[in-house]
Amino acid sequence: MTGSRPQRQFGAGRKKGVRRSSMRLLKKSWVCYLFILPMIIYIVLFNYLPMYGIQLAFKDYRALDGIWGSPWVGWKHFQTFFGSYQFKDLLWNTLALSIYSLAAGFPLPILFALFLNYVTNSKGRKAAQMITYAPHFISTVVFCGMILIFLASDGIVNQILALLGIEPVAFLSNPKNFRHIYVWSGVLQSIGWGSIMYISVLASVGPELHEAARVDGATKFQRMLYIDIPSIVPTMVIMLIMRAGEIMDVGFEKAFLLQNSVNLDYSEIISTYVYKIGIQSGQFSYSAAIGLFNNIINLILLLAVNRIAGKASDVSLW
Repeated sequence: MTGSRPQRQFGAGRKKGVRRSSMRLLKKSWVCYLFILPMIIYIVLFNYLPMYGIQLAFKDYRALDGIWGSPWVGWKHFQTFFGSYQFKDLLWNTLALSIYSLAAGFPLPILFALFLNYVTNSKGRKAAQMITYAPHFISTVVFCGMILIFLASDGIVNQILALLGIEPVAFLSNPKNFRHIYVWSGVLQSIGWGSIMYISVLASVGPELHEAARVDGATKFQRMLYIDIPSIVPTMVIMLIMRAGEIMDVGFEKAFLLQNSVNLDYSEIISTYVYKIGIQSGQFSYSAAIGLFNNIINLILLLAVNRIAGKASDVSLW
């Protein structure tokens, strides 16, 4: 009894000390906390408060009864979706498009940053950056409109092919072309913007390392292989983990805008299906269940890839 009292007093004193140090840090850096306050409020309002709507996935929503008054139906909507004839096609189209985008879109910004790092001509470097950054600032609607115009049967691409004596290509009327158009137009739009983080990491590499490598007779490729790539590996791992958590989140806007009756077998993904079921058909509970399934898969993939990355490279999100 007497021995436990000093321990409790020590624990209470320690908590007070931590509280005081936290308050001192808050007073000292109140300007920094003030700057992040709007973002915290935004996240709470638009990311956390809407979570109460998750219960829609387990209810039969009725507008007159509202979310809280609608009856519970348990796993009914999930069973309906898993038993649907469209489930396998939707899942396959989503995964195929996402994995294809990851395989093409993840390494290319890294390679672009590595090669741009060795461009010594400042004007050429700035021109390359400006040209590759510009597509990122074009809205998805405008960008998809440009794709449809350029790749039409009488579009500029087929006109150039005709001038070269090549037969016109049915880009938009062949459904198998949808994935290639979606992925490589996405690469065009994001390769420059996605390389910014890697360029900044490469800029922080000590120049003395490259000087020492030059003295030892290392070529540019060897310097890239043994100096530059190891320096960006942690960033690559973090970005890969974050991309893994978005495997099921294929961009709805672009897929929907490039979608037509011809390529529907390849372009119908979970996000476009949820839009049609939820917004156009008014099946809010069913669409909420599909969206919840989508997010749970993303969460599982994020946790799994983060754990694997932590064990393999000692780099992880937490």
